[in-house]
Amino acid sequence: MRRLGRSLAGAPRSREELSAILREARQFELMDADAQLMIEGVLKAADTPVEHIMIPRSQMVVIEHDMVIEDVLRAVVDSGHSRFPVIGENRDHVLGILLAKDLLKYAGQDVDTSEFRIQDCLRKAEFVPENKRLNVLLKEFRSGRNHMAMVVDEYGGVSGLVTIEDVLETIVGDIDDEYDETEGASILRQDSRHYLVKGLCSIEDFNTYFGATFSDQEFDTLGGLVTHHFGRLPKSGETLTLGEFEFQVARADSRRLAMLRVTVSGQPQQD
Repeated sequence: MRRLGRSLAGAPRSREELSAILREARQFELMDADAQLMIEGVLKAADTPVEHIMIPRSQMVVIEHDMVIEDVLRAVVDSGHSRFPVIGENRDHVLGILLAKDLLKYAGQDVDTSEFRIQDCLRKAEFVPENKRLNVLLKEFRSGRNHMAMVVDEYGGVSGLVTIEDVLETIVGDIDDEYDETEGASILRQDSRHYLVKGLCSIEDFNTYFGATFSDQEFDTLGGLVTHHFGRLPKSGETLTLGEFEFQVARADSRRLAMLRVTVSGQPQQD
C-alpha cells in the first residue's frame, strides 16, 4: 500500500504510466481484473477512431429500396441482425435505417402485404466520419438514442457502419448474444434449415446431429474444417458449400472462426 501511495502521489504523465498504476492496483487487489480491463478500455476508446472497429462496406448486410416484403423478411431472418441500412442506387446512397421489429406486422401468413412500402418504415440514418473517436461517438449514441451510424470517408462515400455494441465491446470486451458463443449447446436451431453452430463444435458432434459424414481425422472442430477448405481464415459474411451444407461465417477474429450460420439444402435428420 505504501508503494501504491507513492505511485499515486505524483500524477501520471502519460497513458503508459497510468496503465502501470492500474496494473499495480490490480496486483494489490484494489480492483479486480474486469475493472482494470474496463478502465483500460475507456482509455483506449479515447484514442481509437471509428474506422478501426467499423464493419467494412463490403460486409454490410443491406436492404435495397425496391425489394418486395418477402425478400426483405428473408434477408432479415437469414442475417439475424436487428437494424439494416436501406440503400438506393448503391451503397453510397443510404436512404435510412430499417428496424427488424417494424416488420413484425408483416410476418404473419394471412397478412396483406400488397401495400407495403419500405419508405414508410425507415428511420433517419446518422453519418459519422472515419476519424471520429469512439468516446465521442458513444456520447452521441447516448444523447441521440441511436444504435447504428454509417461511416463515411473524406469524399462522402460510405466506407462501413458501426453500432453501439461495437463501441461498448471496445470498453467491456465481447458482448454475447444469440450469435455469439454461449455456455449452452454448440448448435442452435433457428428453423428446419437454418442453424447457428460454434466454430469449436466438434466434427463428431456435428456429424451426429445432422447425420453428416465429414472426416475428423485431420481436424477436430468444424471451424478447422471450414478454414481448411477456404485455404485461409475467412472473413465475416463469406460462404462455403460442402455437400448439402452451406457455411456462412457469422463471426470471426484474426485467429479463428467463432460462429457459423449453417443452411441445410435438404431436410436434416435431427431437429
